[in-house]
Amino acid sequence: MEAVNHIKSDDFEKEVMQSKVPVIVDFWAPWCAPCRMMEPALEEIAGEYAGRIKVAKINVDEEPELASRFKVFNIPAFMVFSNGVVANQKIGAGTKESIVKLFEDLI
Repeated sequence: MEAVNHIKSDDFEKEVMQSKVPVIVDFWAPWCAPCRMMEPALEEIAGEYAGRIKVAKINVDEEPELASRFKVFNIPAFMVFSNGVVANQKIGAGTKESIVKLFEDLI
């Protein structure tokens, strides 16, 4: 089972921008209840789509530069990166299905 990766600024280029598979990035914070509510769905997605997509989390409190770079003003914010560019995005909590819809055309 693929794990959800916690990404830091140092890992971002390699793990997200240079990834061979699409990456869904969850911009979140530990104090954000809707962010925590999404964790089980993201873990399921990471397991079910292992090898076809990566799931990554970026803590906006620990990585404010990345949040600023991608203009993340509200969390949770989900961005799907494919070939180094943002291919799709969603702001706010949702269902597992709403997250899958963000990347299903890319895999």
